[in-house]
Amino acid sequence: MSRHLRHRLLLVVAAVLFSTGGAAIKATTLTGWQLVALRSLVAGLTILLLLPESRRSWRWRTFGVSLAYAATLILFVLANRLTTAANAIFLQSAAPLYLLLFSPWLLKEPIRRSDLLFMAAMAGGLSLFFARREAALATASDPRLGNLLAAASGITYALTLAGLRWLARGKEDLGGLATVAIGNLMVFVAALPMALPMAAPGALNLAAILYMGIFQLGLSYACVTRALRHVPAFEANTVLLLEPALNPVWVWLLNGERPSTWGLVGGMVILGAAFLRAWWHRTEPAGPGR
Repeated sequence: MSRHLRHRLLLVVAAVLFSTGGAAIKATTLTGWQLVALRSLVAGLTILLLLPESRRSWRWRTFGVSLAYAATLILFVLANRLTTAANAIFLQSAAPLYLLLFSPWLLKEPIRRSDLLFMAAMAGGLSLFFARREAALATASDPRLGNLLAAASGITYALTLAGLRWLARGKEDLGGLATVAIGNLMVFVAALPMALPMAAPGALNLAAILYMGIFQLGLSYACVTRALRHVPAFEANTVLLLEPALNPVWVWLLNGERPSTWGLVGGMVILGAAFLRAWWHRTEPAGPGR
């Protein structure tokens, strides 16, 4: 297999692994906080073990960005327990909209005229998730609250992306892997008090936790890290859009959860806008922090 093809296959593997998160979260019978704590403990230890780069660059600046990433992990898992997996992943996928809004303030990057149409499309897609009240399901007990948590995870994920770009501008090598490892350990420490008391998780729950920590997060980050060094940004972003596209499919096949029509339409608008913006700017020279 050529090196060119191998790196692109690594991205596909990562996107598919990432996409199984919703199905795995809904397959467990643990409380949301128990799942948050145990998933991140396993993921953090796996990343530290598999990726030596994650054990370097532990600086105070890194901890600040890790805090935003930790909030993203917590909000995403809790949202998945309350709303459909499709809503959770699509609402988080609106992070580029918030990143554009934050950029003038946090990164001193102005909003370009070509971004205004993209922002309007994203905002329109987001509004569809709150256009009407969704009925509760066995796998989504409180869709409205879950949608709010998922939207909040999009905001914290945008702050994480802005923070990573800020770190990349420094003179030191403050890589994203240290941020991911520290963030997962932060999640475990923060969520553990709410997760107690905790009984033995049982075979199914233990299998789901180990899968999510080792494969769905740990191995997928290892694949992304290796591939991004050799794959152009536009191509990488396009392949990684497989995650939100496949996430509702796995949940439907494995958990029987069907997303709402409004959620699917809103998700398609958000993903379509993200793809078109990446394509529109694909030939631009890289600026500071890009």
